[in-house]
Amino acid sequence: METHTNGKGRGEGLDLSAGVPIDTIEEGEVLLGHVGQEAVVLVRHDLEYFAVASTCSHYGGPLELGIVTGDEIHCPWHHSVFCLRTGTALKAPALNPISCWHTEVRDKKIFVTEKKSFTTTRRKGTEVQQFVIVGSGAAGISAAVTLRRQGFLGSVTIVTGDKSLPYDRPHLSKDYLAGTASEEWIPLWSKDFYLENRITFELNTMVTKVSADPHQLELSNGRSLHYDKCLLAMGGTPNRPPIPGIDRPNVHFLRSLQDCRQIIELTSWASRVVIIGAGFIGLEAAASLRQRNLDVKVVAPEKLPLLKTLGVHVGSFLKHLHESHGVTFHLEVGVKEIRERSVLLDSGVEIECDFIVVGTGIHPNVALAEAAGCHIDRGVLVNEYLETTVPDVYAAGDLARWPDPRTKRSIRVEHWEVAERQGQVAALNMMGDKIPFQDVPFFWTKHYDVSIGYVGHSDRFDRMDLMGNMERQDFAVAFYEDLEVAALLTVGRDRESLLVEEALAKFDQTEVHRLLSEYAGDSKA
Repeated sequence: METHTNGKGRGEGLDLSAGVPIDTIEEGEVLLGHVGQEAVVLVRHDLEYFAVASTCSHYGGPLELGIVTGDEIHCPWHHSVFCLRTGTALKAPALNPISCWHTEVRDKKIFVTEKKSFTTTRRKGTEVQQFVIVGSGAAGISAAVTLRRQGFLGSVTIVTGDKSLPYDRPHLSKDYLAGTASEEWIPLWSKDFYLENRITFELNTMVTKVSADPHQLELSNGRSLHYDKCLLAMGGTPNRPPIPGIDRPNVHFLRSLQDCRQIIELTSWASRVVIIGAGFIGLEAAASLRQRNLDVKVVAPEKLPLLKTLGVHVGSFLKHLHESHGVTFHLEVGVKEIRERSVLLDSGVEIECDFIVVGTGIHPNVALAEAAGCHIDRGVLVNEYLETTVPDVYAAGDLARWPDPRTKRSIRVEHWEVAERQGQVAALNMMGDKIPFQDVPFFWTKHYDVSIGYVGHSDRFDRMDLMGNMERQDFAVAFYEDLEVAALLTVGRDRESLLVEEALAKFDQTEVHRLLSEYAGDSKA
């Protein structure tokens, strides 16, 4: 969801249009105020002064609580990045720009004056090019929007098996499923937006074949499309565990908007649900369905939720959090059979329920890419520019495995923000830029009123350091590989998360360790 709010109420006290003394603001500092009825932040960088809207265009995060790096400002909630000079959304999850104002210095005061206006620089020579994007998820739609915002003039077509225009998938297991997000939050943009930006859709349509010579796609509706550049962004498909009864009509998976609506419809009469799997989707669904007052039981083979991914500290925290909201866990046990109104565990326990939600992960949709000749290794292999081994074919999102410069190995990450940012980079490279994808992975997950942020990547950590107080929901966990910090998880420490992300982005382990030492000292104080 892209929201636009004026942030009124946070910046009413300081009228930036009336001017503020120069010595009010230090280098890199963010000063909150307002211009008219709009909340604005004023930032000083290298003796220049910038003024932009104080509210992130993604979920409305307060930019005054973020950090400034050079002429960029970072949102503390979901780590969107905006250009202070233009208001451009440089890094997802925000894709829409924020307003930007002119500033001037007079009589040792800084005045915020009128709004800036910008026009897109047209990429000459792209008028006759035809770009096709396969998939309308995070990577696909961010690529399409980036193409237009970066001046691509040719045709942009998105082919997707989905029946709906692009929507905010993270909401499907969070607020929308919980009933706390309105229907209008779900579409990323309106139909008019796509018409205005000349983004064409082939909905409810699959690509059945990618031919490199000639550059052509065969579609399930019988049509074929020529492409000059093609982006594969088909994401993944939910895993279906080999459990007797898995195909029963009372079993539901949660991947698409249609899936989510089917589950919501069930909550109008159902009172008991069993969730198979204690990963991110399973736990988020558990929290959302508890908010609809369903009796929720979670079944998983691990000793703790997300134990392998996030370790014992966070696993224990999540288990306690969910139990405090009424969720019952059946851990270290498997499902022997799914029955019409119950689930039989291999321990012999039978759990009665009205329906089942399966959240046991996804597998990348690589069949189309493999048939096209792309190299496959637990995903579609791409280089640092997100190019596959087939000329003019790129891949991004859940299916792409790319060379990560920090871990020094190829990784595949199944997170919305990563997919969006890869879509942005892929779009630029499809237009001829040579920009390596080197972003530090980031994701967030929400359980009831608790948001958890995670920067970096580690699937083989050998040490964890806990800082802060878990009972107060104010803590961080650092994950190490050898002696280097590979990732940091935070609860209630948004600014710390941003600072560590920036240090990781600069490959500065010294700064990462300094920051963590500082956090640990604060925790003991």
